[in-house]
Amino acid sequence: MIQIFKDTLELSQAAAELFVQAANEAVQEKGRFNVALTGGSSPIQMHQLLAQSPYREQVPWEQTYVFWGDERWVPLTDEQSNAKMAFETLLNHVPVPKSQIFPMWGNQEPEIFAQQYEATLREHLGNTGFDLILLGMGDDGHTASLFPGTAVLHEKEKWVVAYYLEPKQIYRITLTAPFINQARKIAFLTFGEKKADALYEVLEGERNPEQYPSQLIQPQNEPIWLVDEAAARRLLKGE
Repeated sequence: MIQIFKDTLELSQAAAELFVQAANEAVQEKGRFNVALTGGSSPIQMHQLLAQSPYREQVPWEQTYVFWGDERWVPLTDEQSNAKMAFETLLNHVPVPKSQIFPMWGNQEPEIFAQQYEATLREHLGNTGFDLILLGMGDDGHTASLFPGTAVLHEKEKWVVAYYLEPKQIYRITLTAPFINQARKIAFLTFGEKKADALYEVLEGERNPEQYPSQLIQPQNEPIWLVDEAAARRLLKGE
């Protein structure tokens, strides 16, 4: 499902409304809401909206459990940290119990931490996936830390993987595509002219997930693409 918005504000409002809806549906059904946040710049405006009225009062924060889709292996004080951004723009401003927030960072080796994070997820979620996973998409077609040409694209069993991303010279931790696909709802937040070519290839091009890893995200319930007109330029032209 593709929803195209005039600008990033309209897109972020729609994302905030989706967050509210998913949270309340999950809490009504089973008493808690499990969400995986995304990093980068895509969710910042949505976070700011959720931290303010009227959205802030509409989310059952005390029943919300917060995880991440991926992370750079850096301390929580580092400017590159997705968790740091989320705390500053959202989590420090809403009443989520700190014990229900699970950043992708620890004092172990990243591969050991990835195993522990997966164990936490398996204990917490059982055989089910997340209620909502929020994703961004890079202008190279990557999502989470599923980058073109990386071995993690072929992972079938693990839920969480840590690996060294050579082009960026940094370890990354990521949820794997098969686990992401177990989520009840998946929403991509994608905006900006630089995303237009990748978005077109992911949605309308030939299947080539090795080059465009976002094509691996094929859950049972179709993902929701929230995009602005700039990112949808080629889609709107019908090229």
